[in-house]
Amino acid sequence: MPRPPRPPRPTAGPAPRHVALLALPDAVVSTLAGLYDVMNARAVLDGPGADAPGPFTVEVVGERVGPLMLASGVPFQVQRSVDEVAATDIVIVPSVLLRHGAWPTGRYPRLVAWLRRMHVHGALLCSACSGLFLIAETGLFDGRDATVHFAYAREFAAVHPAVTIHPERVLVVSGRREELVSSGASTTWHDLVLYLIARFAGATDAQAIARLYALQWHQDGLAPYISFEGRLDHGDAEILAAQRWLATHFAVARPVEEMIRRSSLAERTFKRRFTAATGLAPLAYVQRLRIEDAKRRLERTEAPVDEIGWRVGYEDGAFFRRLFKRTTGLAPGAYRRRFRIPDFARP
Repeated sequence: MPRPPRPPRPTAGPAPRHVALLALPDAVVSTLAGLYDVMNARAVLDGPGADAPGPFTVEVVGERVGPLMLASGVPFQVQRSVDEVAATDIVIVPSVLLRHGAWPTGRYPRLVAWLRRMHVHGALLCSACSGLFLIAETGLFDGRDATVHFAYAREFAAVHPAVTIHPERVLVVSGRREELVSSGASTTWHDLVLYLIARFAGATDAQAIARLYALQWHQDGLAPYISFEGRLDHGDAEILAAQRWLATHFAVARPVEEMIRRSSLAERTFKRRFTAATGLAPLAYVQRLRIEDAKRRLERTEAPVDEIGWRVGYEDGAFFRRLFKRTTGLAPGAYRRRFRIPDFARP
């Protein structure tokens, strides 16, 4: 098997920046290992005899040195204890697995205190995906913008209401020194690592590493990946009945008027209670259901775009296309190309 091409060798410049990858029992191995390999690319591919240092020196740190069983059920070697790391340039907390969808705070006081000390000493604090749950316990993200995996957005908002989250965004950089960096869902750690390489080693290195590992920037954001699920836990029985009816009748003509007619509420009261319960006005809720159904049809059928728009409730094909792009960030045709199963993978 041919040896992969080597990453670019920099000319003489600043000393490599120290990167501390934080390993904890809730961490997911794919993110932790991927970050280590990509940020340590030159050492991994060139070996110990490399004659030019890379832009980063990467170490896996944790509460204690030695093998640590991760949430994935795989042991990972912690190279240094956080007690031995008095300062670092960059800290990255990888994705963590939320057991039963919950993150009980206060389990890692030593790590939270260490993260605060690293920030005081000038370190960038970075989270990959759900790693924000741990970093947010420092309080440093309070009043700041951040992103987190969209599947955990509701849980995060409940635990850390002082942090403004944007789950549809790939990467958010906050802080007076731009020292608080968060990436969104799952493999957006690719965007995080490429951002750090571009910031500290330059765009040329970032592009070379992207080519070497076939990494892609999520330039369209994460809205195309987010499936809409209306809130059903609000406790308003009248609105819940309307939602359940709407789930199978969203394509009918004038669905909002029909929901109101079927309810026992006046129009103004219905709209107020619907918005309070679901977080969306009735018409916006209908549009999200229609677009979600259109996404599935684009993924799984070869039906023309205008026909799909008609089937989900839109007679005006141009309006459907504009609404689809405004909601997902992609035109219907681009969405189909992005998410349909490729021919080589079809049974």
